[in-house]
Amino acid sequence: MPHTSTRTILMDARTAGPLFMLSAALLFTLMSTLVKLMPEPYTVWHLGFIRCFGGMLVLTLVFSRRKNPFKGHKIPLLILRGCTGSLAFFFVVSALRLLPMSTAVVLFYSYPAFAALFGFLIYKEQVNRFQIACIGILLAGVAILFDFRLSANALGQAMAITGAVFAGFTVTIIRSLREHNGPVIIYFYFCTMGTLATLPYCMAHPIVPASAVEWTMAGGIVFVSVAAQLLMNQGFFFCKGFEGAAYMSSETLFTAVVGIVFLMEPVSWHLFAGGILIVGSGLAMHRLGRS
Repeated sequence: MPHTSTRTILMDARTAGPLFMLSAALLFTLMSTLVKLMPEPYTVWHLGFIRCFGGMLVLTLVFSRRKNPFKGHKIPLLILRGCTGSLAFFFVVSALRLLPMSTAVVLFYSYPAFAALFGFLIYKEQVNRFQIACIGILLAGVAILFDFRLSANALGQAMAITGAVFAGFTVTIIRSLREHNGPVIIYFYFCTMGTLATLPYCMAHPIVPASAVEWTMAGGIVFVSVAAQLLMNQGFFFCKGFEGAAYMSSETLFTAVVGIVFLMEPVSWHLFAGGILIVGSGLAMHRLGRS
């Protein structure tokens, strides 16, 4: 009986991780679409403020009533995670403004490779030969998407890859935070640091949504990002950093479909070949590594 119970718990954990991550990936796809469609006057600073300040308000009203919302464990690490997570968001939003949405997100989702690297450097996490092969295939997908050279969109590509580096580091240090902090407090510190970083610029260059459509899109960014981030943070309770990031790479597939079907973005063999390699290696990384 104890053996059966233990096996059930392990099966539940293995199911919960992918389920949380795939749900988060779907919601992040919706958030990326809203960010891409926001009018041109909204800069990365305005979009970051909308997401982070709005997220603070939602988390405070829903989860933190009658208690100190900043009460957590390992506060310096929470602050560091908030800073690196904010930088990752700023870089990927900048990339979304410069590149087709599908290309920007596929490049950004090279971050499982960086998560595996930081996991080894910080926690000495062992990456077996199957996972190394998957990471190599993932990076090959990025190279194919680059068409093996830097193009006129080199700045946007560099922004996406830099965001991937910061995202890889961010999901790695969640390993230490998740031991004594829930997903809400982890995201609350992200929102706090992002708000502090964007507030000065937004005060100097304020923008108020000019129509009901803009208010709806801004509200959508806030609520969708809160739900997506909480699901992702919860998912990391069941996955290592690079494993969770690998599951999250499924957003590239969702985003490519949205970009091509709804935004009429161009289709090329580079997108399909690179996207298949990145998504396929990401989804295989965890399963092959455990077999």
